[in-house]
Amino acid sequence: MINYQGILNSISADCSLSKDRGKVATYIPELAKIDSSKFGIHLVDSNKNNFQAGDSETVFSIQSISKVLSLAQAMGLIGESLWTRLDVEPSGDPFNHLSLLELENGIPRNPLINAGAIVIADILVSNLKNPKSDFLQFVRNLAGDDDIDFNREVAASEKRTGFRNYAAANLLKSYGNLKNDVETVLDFYFHQCAIKMNCSQLTKAFYLFMNRGKCQKDKTYLTLRQVKRINALMLTCGFYDEAGEFAFEVGLPGKSGVGGGIVALLPEKFCVATWSPGLNTKGNSKLGMEALEQLTTATAQSIF
Repeated sequence: MINYQGILNSISADCSLSKDRGKVATYIPELAKIDSSKFGIHLVDSNKNNFQAGDSETVFSIQSISKVLSLAQAMGLIGESLWTRLDVEPSGDPFNHLSLLELENGIPRNPLINAGAIVIADILVSNLKNPKSDFLQFVRNLAGDDDIDFNREVAASEKRTGFRNYAAANLLKSYGNLKNDVETVLDFYFHQCAIKMNCSQLTKAFYLFMNRGKCQKDKTYLTLRQVKRINALMLTCGFYDEAGEFAFEVGLPGKSGVGGGIVALLPEKFCVATWSPGLNTKGNSKLGMEALEQLTTATAQSIF
């Protein structure tokens, strides 16, 4: 029997002593206000036992972590046909780079970079009656928690400063890979990224990726084939140009966000989320990466 609580306590204690905590994202002004001293971790195992340490109940902007959830909803709605508009290869570039998009004729490398997530947003805008509220309800249903909401100040902050995302959306539109109005799609995308959750809520929302497509209430949202593909994308593309490093050091499918969150999972064993807003040079949570390496080392549990 693995002592998850003892391991999380030890990780949290180590992180509290860390001098180099990375730098909080400043290109979204609302995120620049976050206290870099925060650290939280929450783990839920396959028996729905919960373990936590630090600031695991503090809500934060999940940012790019939301891309996995929007992909899951899109796959549930239109299935395999979405791959006509997206590829599944690692980009090897930062999340917001545009050079490959033009080289590859408007087909984003994968759905977890910004351009790919904007295409997924376009698919959801086309297929949902009330896109923002329907997506929010989807996330609430996955987590079993109606308290989850948008941080509208963060969404507005992203809209004011999201020039590169506007460039990506317009480039996609020029190649015919955006069916809806650029403003409409980006309004959805900025709200999607501005969902606020805590570590506990994140592990509940991502439980289905660990549990063969079923949420904690045993409702099936995805087929085994779809879960397999999403987990593969998280492993190969979930950390942008640091995906190889995360696989090498941690060895789990996962997804990061510039709000400082990381969620990762070991199929049929556990789902874990960390939050520490200071980022490394690649835009991933510095202490979160270190904490998850400690977790898989201490438990001797990874996919490898």
